[in-house]
Amino acid sequence: MATIKDVARHAEVSVTTVSHVVNGTRRVSPEGRERVEAAIRALGYVPSAIARSLKSNNTRTLGMLIPNSSNPYFAEIVHSVEDRCFGAGYNVILCNTNDEAHRQGTYLQVLAERRIDGLIVVSTGHDATLATQLAGLSIPTVLVDREIEIAEQQPCDLVETAHMQGGLLATRHLLSLGHRRIACIGGPAGIAPSEQRIAGWRTALADAGCGTGEGLLWHGNFTSQGGYEAMHAVLRNRELPTAVFVCNDLMAMGALCAAHERDLRVPEALSVVGFDDIELAAFTSPPLTTVAQPKQRIGALAVDMLLERIDGKRQDARKVMLQPELRVRASTAHAPGGAA
Repeated sequence: MATIKDVARHAEVSVTTVSHVVNGTRRVSPEGRERVEAAIRALGYVPSAIARSLKSNNTRTLGMLIPNSSNPYFAEIVHSVEDRCFGAGYNVILCNTNDEAHRQGTYLQVLAERRIDGLIVVSTGHDATLATQLAGLSIPTVLVDREIEIAEQQPCDLVETAHMQGGLLATRHLLSLGHRRIACIGGPAGIAPSEQRIAGWRTALADAGCGTGEGLLWHGNFTSQGGYEAMHAVLRNRELPTAVFVCNDLMAMGALCAAHERDLRVPEALSVVGFDDIELAAFTSPPLTTVAQPKQRIGALAVDMLLERIDGKRQDARKVMLQPELRVRASTAHAPGGAA
């Protein structure tokens, strides 16, 4: 592989001149620049990103941790992050933790060794050591979706959706259609976004005089299989609900499949509302009513907030709470019997 010295010899210039041409650090005469660029093409020289990062103390690379790369919600956020980074001249190293605390800690160490300039984290659900790990990295960090308490000397930015408000929107929509017995399929216990969405469901029921959902809560694992199994558990109850609020779209898709297997027509016999508004939600059968998270804005804001810290434009931690919106499609209808 050609080195910078090989390029200098081929172009008959100094190594310093080649460096200035490659890095754009000083003006080089048009003749000298042309010889250097011709030598680079002829030799197939590729500048060392590591060497340049050591000299400039930055790599123009961001790290990103997500808990499940197979979940379209995270994939859509990653797409937004990559778009924003590309426009800003940054690369992204993406790590899928598979919701495992050990893997998350290992990836954090790997990213630190790669000398990333900043970090975007969607944390796993159960990792008591993450706050200490992030504080020890001393890297500008933005948390997405899930808040974590970090030591004051290493504050993290946060961008997330108002999850409780989303649960309120979903449940109030079903209440407005005359439903009173509304079940909920939440995510894993202890995951903040899931707990907040469940809290919104409970609050909406209580405000409408329908109790607090006692005996109407089941849990899945944010996967289609989890939603499928949870819906079958719901439908084994002696007294069936007329509607179900499912705390993410993947589980809602599994729930629709389970309802179909039990010959329950959606929405005539059972209304279903999801959460996230992933792209596939509009193409289920029937198309899924859901609470939309502003995923493109979440990803773009996370990058913008990170670059502010990297560029030294801001030191204090910033928290941004985005509002969800209800997307009404064909999976919800008036309660059976026409009760209003």
